[in-house]
Amino acid sequence: MSDDLSRFSINQMTVRQLTLPELTAACRDLGVGSVGLWRAPVQEYGVEAAAKLVRDAGLRVTTLCRGGFLTATDPDARREALADNRRAVDEAATLGTDTLVLVSGGLPPGDKDLPAARERIADALAELAPYAEAHGVRLAIEALHPMYASDRCVVSTLAQALDLAERFPAHQVGVTVDTYHIWWDDRAPEQIARAGADGRIHSFQLADWTTPLPEGVLNGRGQLGDGSIDMREWRGYVEAAGYTGPIEVELFNEALWARDGREVLAETARRFVAHAF
Repeated sequence: MSDDLSRFSINQMTVRQLTLPELTAACRDLGVGSVGLWRAPVQEYGVEAAAKLVRDAGLRVTTLCRGGFLTATDPDARREALADNRRAVDEAATLGTDTLVLVSGGLPPGDKDLPAARERIADALAELAPYAEAHGVRLAIEALHPMYASDRCVVSTLAQALDLAERFPAHQVGVTVDTYHIWWDDRAPEQIARAGADGRIHSFQLADWTTPLPEGVLNGRGQLGDGSIDMREWRGYVEAAGYTGPIEVELFNEALWARDGREVLAETARRFVAHAF
């Protein structure tokens, strides 16, 4: 693996058309040493089998996505969410990653109270954080762009994510910094510095912002260099804050998924070097 790719990690969602064996083989052939995995394909392959596969391929698992969805008001739904997050922690530990990314969840049907939803996340973290620590796993709260606040994530800014994380020790709960979700926020650089000062940047992810967004907006993350975000600028912010860990490229993009996965992986690695290194 070249020095230019030493910190590069390919998030599995970027090349979701590849099976896990295909992904590990492509990483080996292209000199990519790190991957961020997703729970659904890992569960489909088998968690123990997936752990052996990536280990035998010499790959580092940088994160597992995702835990979270902790905003339910129904008691049974809350119990199931907590149980599912404990399973996610177990899976992360088995895969050998120390970071579980959390997408916190949107508003329950008929609910309009964002602050109360965020408090329910804090209540859930109080139960999950010690469990995660006992398994050698950190929880990384990811702030999602405000357009996702109603249905996917009531945590819309790094400031909100840190307000939750700072209720817990930094080795238990931190944040994910994702360019796609925060590039618009003029307070984000100071919040990155705030996170770094306390050792709470647990994951750093890249994706570009291109317009127009597709219908449904979920799968609109652009390939690096195709949009409006200065990747080197944001890398500079996290590194000035003391972050020296892996840098994942996580793209939800139908056009990329329709292409050959190995080709997309090779292109993404080239774009990382060209626009983020």
